[in-house]
Amino acid sequence: QVEVMESGGGLVQAGESLRLSCTASGSTSRLRFGDLNIAWFRQRPGKEREGVSCILWRGTTSFYADSVKGRFTISRDNAESSVYLQMNTLKPDDTAMYYCAAGGFCSGSWEPGTYPYWGQGTQVTVSS
Repeated sequence: QVEVMESGGGLVQAGESLRLSCTASGSTSRLRFGDLNIAWFRQRPGKEREGVSCILWRGTTSFYADSVKGRFTISRDNAESSVYLQMNTLKPDDTAMYYCAAGGFCSGSWEPGTYPYWGQGTQVTVSS
């Protein structure tokens, strides 16, 4: 069992930045976390959950939704069992609950249904 937890959300103004963190918990999670692809999803008000970014277990390859390319950067530190999502030039349309998920498929497209492990989410609100 892998337990993930997000942090770093908050209220910011348009154009500002936030850095989300995703960490593993549990005594066995450190080894497992490093073997897993990790993804960020978000759910905006009134919309379905959508993929934001994902990163392969080695950290060498990552993918982004078109809406965040050039503004968001995903990275991971397997030694710390952590994945980060640096979000720059935030827009009001980025307002959403952001979820970290582990263990799924990460390629040109990544679907929530392939990820078995999820955090509870962290709220990001961007005011205009």
